[in-house]
Amino acid sequence: MQAQSPSKQPEAVEQRAVLGDALVRLGATHPNLVVLSPDVSRSTGAIKFKTAYPERFICTGISEQNTIGVAAGLAMQGWIPLVAAQSIFIAGKGWEPFRQTVAYPHLNVKIVGTHGGINVGPDGVSHQAIEDIAIMRVIPGVVVLAPTDGNQVFSVLRAAIDEPGPVFIRLERSAIPLITREADPIHIGGSNTLVEGNDAAVIAIGSMAVAGVEAANLLAHEGVNVRVISMVSIKPIDEAAIIRSARDTGALVVAEDHNCNAGLGGAVAEVVVRTVPVPIEQVAVRDIFAESGQADELREKYHLTSYDIGRAVRRVMERREQLGWASR
Repeated sequence: MQAQSPSKQPEAVEQRAVLGDALVRLGATHPNLVVLSPDVSRSTGAIKFKTAYPERFICTGISEQNTIGVAAGLAMQGWIPLVAAQSIFIAGKGWEPFRQTVAYPHLNVKIVGTHGGINVGPDGVSHQAIEDIAIMRVIPGVVVLAPTDGNQVFSVLRAAIDEPGPVFIRLERSAIPLITREADPIHIGGSNTLVEGNDAAVIAIGSMAVAGVEAANLLAHEGVNVRVISMVSIKPIDEAAIIRSARDTGALVVAEDHNCNAGLGGAVAEVVVRTVPVPIEQVAVRDIFAESGQADELREKYHLTSYDIGRAVRRVMERREQLGWASR
């Protein structure tokens, strides 16, 4: 896929707004799909599934730990339980029972964590999940996915449901411009190349992939051609795409609305350090709790904009030249 023209402003849609419709579609083709909500069905959009299939919807109340236990029990009886909840609470409060009762026995439970990152905005730091990728991907055997925008929510959900075992899907709250197509291929362990280029590569997730495309458009006017990859599958990660980008460009930027420690940046670095060691710059929350405010204001204050990505691209290209790195 090529970058959007700067003159065109794609429609922006909340991923959680698409989630409910996607669950209803999947409920029609998967009669053993059960959706659980720890009393947040309106904020996640899961209430649409409740309306369509009330007999397969369970409100467990404000009790994330218990919700995970119920999901584990349903999985043991042959159902496909999917928990839709705000990421900071289901990945945080629910982490230990998820590890012990779902991941360890490798049960077929799916978790959708909405409201990821500081993209939550005015809800404040108590609702901003900047650690969820790190704490979920470290659990053995758990798949971690992050759709780029609303167009990928259904395909990512379908891939998760068809994947045996535990899966964690991370969604964001604020609207994200639609830059992908619903027909774009999605598979576990894969990624989507949004823009082609060999001067540097930006590897990103969610709204930061959109910012990466914006940065690529800006840099193209300066004669810098930047590859942009949306790493839809964070675990297992698309090692081939990372290695290819490292070899082709010798300069990588990782962009994520997540803490700079142990998230996508860590996952990419783990691949690079043992395969094609090249300089990497990171655009992420710099190990600090954010404030409450509008999402765009927070992204600017905490340096998560397309301009920040562009500056990171220039820095990493300078580092590449200083190292005398040559592509192979």
